[in-house]
Amino acid sequence: MAEPSTFTTLPVRPAVPDDGPALGELDRGTWSTLHEVMPRPQPPYQPFFDDRHRPQDVLVAEAVNPEGETVIAGYVRVVPPTPLACNAHVRQIQGLAVAGWARGRGIGRALIRAACGHARAEGANRITLRVLGHNSPARALYASEGFAVEGVLRGEFFLTGRYVDDVLMGRPLSP
Repeated sequence: MAEPSTFTTLPVRPAVPDDGPALGELDRGTWSTLHEVMPRPQPPYQPFFDDRHRPQDVLVAEAVNPEGETVIAGYVRVVPPTPLACNAHVRQIQGLAVAGWARGRGIGRALIRAACGHARAEGANRITLRVLGHNSPARALYASEGFAVEGVLRGEFFLTGRYVDDVLMGRPLSP
């Protein structure tokens, strides 16, 4: 793994259609029951981008990996939670992943901050997310960025032989 002093992170940027294959690979490479309720993806893999998952809804973080290559190190998907006009002031994080080699380097935090800025720029004044109750690292990161628990769906999912809570978190987006 690269030493912290040599680790380089580039500014978070909007995704482009050509990022799809790398994002799909990142998504599959970070799959875990710690944060995923869907079964592990199997070939043939679905494209990362489709009619419901568009490039304009995704922000990516690039970094120089241990091999010295600039690659996508993480992403966040930010979307309106519903198509309703009465809910247009809210955005929801519906996916965040950071490559294993890039964890602990501030990329997740940078993506959350970029997601909040992106949502604010789209006119939102609130942002929400859902996180599995047993995902303590993600919950701690979200809390440190101002997200508060707003609801808990107890035992909402049955994963790897046990019931897991679905935790709803949110925060205001002040100007």
